[in-house]
Amino acid sequence: ERRSVLTITEPPRFHSQAKGKNVRLDAHSRKATRRNSFCNGVTFTNRPIHLYEKVRLKLVAVHHGWSGALRFGFTIHDPSQMSSDEIPKYACPDLVTRPGYWAKALPERFAVRDNILAFWVDRHGRVFYSINDEEPILFHCGIKVSGPLWALIDIYGITHEVQILDSMFAETMTTARLSTARLSTCLPQSNHDSANFNNNELENNQVVAKIANLNLSRVPGLATDNHIIPCCPNRRQRAQGVPAFLDTDLRFHPTRGPDITFSQDRMVACTNWQESNRTLVFSDRPLHIGESLFVEVGHLGLPYYGALSFGITSCDPSTLRTNELPADPDFLLDRKEYWVVYRAFPVLNSGDILSFMVLPNGEVHHGVNGASRGMLMCVDTSQSLWVFFTIHGVINQLKILGTVQSSPVTVSPSGSPGGSQYDSDSDMAFSVNRSSSASESSLVTAPSSPLSPPISPVFPPPEPSSSKNGECTVCFDSEVDTVIYTCGHMCLCNTCGLKLKKQLNACCPICRRVIKDVIKIYRP
Repeated sequence: ERRSVLTITEPPRFHSQAKGKNVRLDAHSRKATRRNSFCNGVTFTNRPIHLYEKVRLKLVAVHHGWSGALRFGFTIHDPSQMSSDEIPKYACPDLVTRPGYWAKALPERFAVRDNILAFWVDRHGRVFYSINDEEPILFHCGIKVSGPLWALIDIYGITHEVQILDSMFAETMTTARLSTARLSTCLPQSNHDSANFNNNELENNQVVAKIANLNLSRVPGLATDNHIIPCCPNRRQRAQGVPAFLDTDLRFHPTRGPDITFSQDRMVACTNWQESNRTLVFSDRPLHIGESLFVEVGHLGLPYYGALSFGITSCDPSTLRTNELPADPDFLLDRKEYWVVYRAFPVLNSGDILSFMVLPNGEVHHGVNGASRGMLMCVDTSQSLWVFFTIHGVINQLKILGTVQSSPVTVSPSGSPGGSQYDSDSDMAFSVNRSSSASESSLVTAPSSPLSPPISPVFPPPEPSSSKNGECTVCFDSEVDTVIYTCGHMCLCNTCGLKLKKQLNACCPICRRVIKDVIKIYRP
């Protein structure tokens, strides 16, 4: 029956009208390219998708430098009835917070050029996807299948161009086969996926119920006693560049998320991986200027989203209570203290060793296995700063190896030690809350989490842009046309500049000097 449907059905194409402003289609509407920026890439199919019909997408072009990848899912809303003004910048959270839209993000590790993504929905409202025709992964539950469904595709982040291939039909997922299917995590990847997660109430109950026969408690290699915490499994030899002698006076602070268990010496933090939602851990003392912290990660090797978040705060952990610690560290940005969060780490292997160091000029640099990865963020070094982490998804263990006090670092005019460029994922860092009260605070995000209008961000110099004047370093969308007084940096559009100027303690996104005024530039 499914084969007969294919013979009389035209292969799906991209809808020629219902698309984001940065989307360009080829003459046959089979290939969609996002031009400029990282967003405004929402597209739909031109016809409804049948149950079990695979929407097959080839990732034609992937451009690294952004964070996040393709978002995909389904909608019950006919794109032909949409006006261009109704199509927002982002599928997540803009569309998925509306009734009748379901979408989530493709894990970045699968966003590889020439990979073929196939996704489909079955009669039970379950969405599966596969990469290059490998085993299917359970992605979504609770899709409304009583009416027509159009595919929703957001060409987002590092995904630059996709092509719709001819349709195929998926096999029915029997109970026996479902028990061996991999599943996407019950933890959202990021804040914008969290909006989708909460809106559709997906994995909390339905996925767990539908794959109850996945006996996760019997995964080999997992300790059954959380109080017995081994060293990171399959630990490699200490990476080159890690000092042979480390001070071990820094440990995890006793204040921690309720889903964290410490080793007896508080040098190892381990999650209760089946229920690891609130996993904040802090250092038990401030990190000194010029001091390098070395930590080792361990993970389960299971196909879960999420990994490690890193942050800096002026808040003494001893003033916090366990019941105040949220699952998402972004909620801490509403507090009156100084908080900075970074979560765009690359995929880490078990046994990888990370290093973090705060330089005198406020730059926080990091390395992996002894290799420098550049700057993560800029922080205010005029106050004591504690380090904190959240341990999520595939990462289930974090071990403090020790610290070492470095000699003073010569900072070049470019802002990086020794004149090195900003070759890290620093354009994906989250910014800070510097307000004097919670009511004045705001979450400022880079492209990896487009949640709200950026205010007082801390970004390194932007990458060279192909456009004439470059993209605004705050919204990453509009053209730069404003100069900051007194530092003279020209890195903002006028809209963001005016918003930034109004904020308490507003500072330049590049050099962090106080903004006294912003001046619009008019070019001939």
